Amino acid sequence: MGTLLRSEEMTLCQLFLQSEGAYTCVSELGELGLVQFRDLNPDVNAFQRKFVNEVRRCDEMERKLRFLEKEIKKDGIPMLDTGDNPDAPAPREMIDLEATFEKLENEMKEVNANSEALKRNFLELTELKHILRKTQTFFDEAELHTQAIHDPSMAEDTMGLLGGEGGASGTSSQIGLSSCFHNRFVAGVILRERIPAFERMLWRVCRGNVFLRQAEIETPLEDPVTGDQVHKSVFIIFFQGEQLKSRVKKICEGFRATLYPCPETPTERREMAIGVMTRIEDLNTVLGQTQDHRHRVLVAAAKNIKVWFIKVRKIKAIYHTLNMFNLDVTQKCLIAECWCPVTDLDRIQQALRRGTEHSGSSVPSILNRMSTKQEPPTYNRNNKFTLAFQEIVDAYGVACYREVNPAPFTIISFPFLFAIMFGDLGHGMIMFLYGLFMVLREKQLTAKKIDNEIWNIFFNGRYVILLMGTFSMYTGLLYNDIYSRSINLFGSSWGSNYDFKALSENSKLQMNPNNSFIGPYPFGIDPIWAMSENKIAVTNSFKMKVSIVFGITQMYFGIVLSLVNNRYFDRRLKIFCEFIPQMIFLTCMFGYLIVLVFYKWTHFTSEMSQEAPNTCCEAMFYAGQKGFQIFLVMVAALCVPWMLLVKPLLERHWYRSGQVRQQQNMSDQLHNNFQHQQLSVQSGDLINQEVYHHGDGGMPPVSGQGPEKEFDFAEEMIHQCIHTIEFCLNCVSHTASYLRLWALSLAHTQLSEVLWGMVLSVALSLNGYLGCVVMLAIFPFWAGCTVIILVLMEGLSAFLHALRLHWVEFQSKFYQGTGYKFQPFSFENLLDYSVEEAK
Repeated sequence: MGTLLRSEEMTLCQLFLQSEGAYTCVSELGELGLVQFRDLNPDVNAFQRKFVNEVRRCDEMERKLRFLEKEIKKDGIPMLDTGDNPDAPAPREMIDLEATFEKLENEMKEVNANSEALKRNFLELTELKHILRKTQTFFDEAELHTQAIHDPSMAEDTMGLLGGEGGASGTSSQIGLSSCFHNRFVAGVILRERIPAFERMLWRVCRGNVFLRQAEIETPLEDPVTGDQVHKSVFIIFFQGEQLKSRVKKICEGFRATLYPCPETPTERREMAIGVMTRIEDLNTVLGQTQDHRHRVLVAAAKNIKVWFIKVRKIKAIYHTLNMFNLDVTQKCLIAECWCPVTDLDRIQQALRRGTEHSGSSVPSILNRMSTKQEPPTYNRNNKFTLAFQEIVDAYGVACYREVNPAPFTIISFPFLFAIMFGDLGHGMIMFLYGLFMVLREKQLTAKKIDNEIWNIFFNGRYVILLMGTFSMYTGLLYNDIYSRSINLFGSSWGSNYDFKALSENSKLQMNPNNSFIGPYPFGIDPIWAMSENKIAVTNSFKMKVSIVFGITQMYFGIVLSLVNNRYFDRRLKIFCEFIPQMIFLTCMFGYLIVLVFYKWTHFTSEMSQEAPNTCCEAMFYAGQKGFQIFLVMVAALCVPWMLLVKPLLERHWYRSGQVRQQQNMSDQLHNNFQHQQLSVQSGDLINQEVYHHGDGGMPPVSGQGPEKEFDFAEEMIHQCIHTIEFCLNCVSHTASYLRLWALSLAHTQLSEVLWGMVLSVALSLNGYLGCVVMLAIFPFWAGCTVIILVLMEGLSAFLHALRLHWVEFQSKFYQGTGYKFQPFSFENLLDYSVEEAK
């Protein structure tokens, strides 16, 4: 519990690493993941640091790997991920990796360039093939049109320039075969969606002096650059004169149409078509061989690309870390400063020894503890169970160094407060089973590496969901509520004293507890209340009082944790001037209220039910109660000036009498006097020095630093006044805030009843085959609404309210949350992210 209750004890250390052994030592520390390095060159530009060239080389290798990864994904080749975590390569291996990546990149670029050129050539031949086919159709139609002109027997209206395949636009109304063949023409291919604009532009620019025929290419063609499928059309344009030819070509160029040579005679077109088909067959063979070669190269790269990524990122992380170090005057030793846990110093020393041995260096590395006034980072050790609850706490603010960590208490209190608002056995079971599924299958689900953000949120909080479901089932049993229905487990504790005639003649009867109440129900709420008209009044009264009791109890616990903090940091003045008056104030105002609630619950029996007051405020339970309550109010009022004035006045008195520095030094010495065994200065050994940590009254003076801050009585009074007013008002507002437990529980119950009464009860009220058919139709709708509205939406609402109660009402009593998280240099964070993202 000690490591859970507080963060790890940290120390600032200085590392002396020989240049030849620095890389391997940092590599070992990265595998260990227990050291947070400080940047000793904050004012030095990133491009002016010692190892900037190595970092650039790593960036270049990462770029090449990303290029290969993109090509592998483009071809849909699976990348082998064995889960291996190779060690960081030696610096000399960078050359081999660079050569391998350079060879693969050049080979892929050459293959891509050849493939693109072949595909472009294939596209051109395919378009030319379609042009030869379509233009032959155009000329055949023109031949038929010419015969229709010279043969009067052919109907003039059955064969025109606009007939046949594809659309046409012409300007010369009477162009015959002789004029068509002797006129000049161009043929090409254009994107299908550009045809209307292309046709209008030709008409306007050439003023109707051209003849256009176009036909769609049925099969889509592959773009050689993007690989997308595009739809194109073949066109042929007839014109007269060089001026129109120039205009037509410019328009084609503007619309990015591709022009191809097209012979005028059918024989030449047929010969060209045969040659084109032969070349297309040859290109298909070459393209297949090129794709096979590309596939083999990518398959070989896919087997190692995950390992290559890890190696390159580890190298880059090491050099990125080495750039934070300083060089000594001899340029042979690197000096680093780092935060590390005191309990792990032996493991860090062993890692440094291994790094020195692997590098072959003859000079050992030295670890030297330093004195500092800086506040250390907060390091809370967590496992997969406690991590989600720690993240809930850290989302509000990271704990100060060695401050009480609320996470262990949140493990129980958070799901319990959630369950008070969400109490339903059926809904809690749905949540419990979902959390249990993720917990039992966590290894398989983790191995899948699902990329969905919403899924990852639920999966990372699987233990929170599991506990919330468990506690919700417990409170559901306590409320005797399962999908808004009650279950009769132990039989009712009420018995009817009416005869059969009275029961049959009256729809509503009132039961007298004096002769109807048998005894207390064994567990939870008696199921008979589900049948009564005053069910809401009874359950509301119970839930409201329970909310107040648990809320005030949690506030008491928060104030007690402030005592634990003050005792640990030896803040005796805060104990006397804050903790004691706060406890007295809260007890006089609200602790007494809890006592009255329990007294009313236990004092009045069924025989005294008529004497029980509706509220505790209007009841007189004992003699002299009114005077005692006035006394409690007066004591609570006296606590206000106690919290407001005593601490600033005592601090001013001590400051004037010169005792403040002595008080602070005594506090720091009691807390920060750590004793460690002296070790010989061998590889990775520790040179012990006194270490000063963050305390309440400031830190001991360090040479070279300025004098202590002057005591400002006015500033201290303002601070204490704000703190006092805030506490007094919060006692009232936070107590009222805990009523949200009752309000959300009521809302959840009523929504569940409405959904049951308006949906499922309709099917249950029908008998026979009709009832079965209606149930089959209605039950999926009811189940879907239950999961979406009552489990997901209501669950999210209860989760957010429980979050607020912990952050504001509970943690504000003792938790500062102004620290910063310990972020060790660890290779574990680099497996899925880049170095900059991990930092």
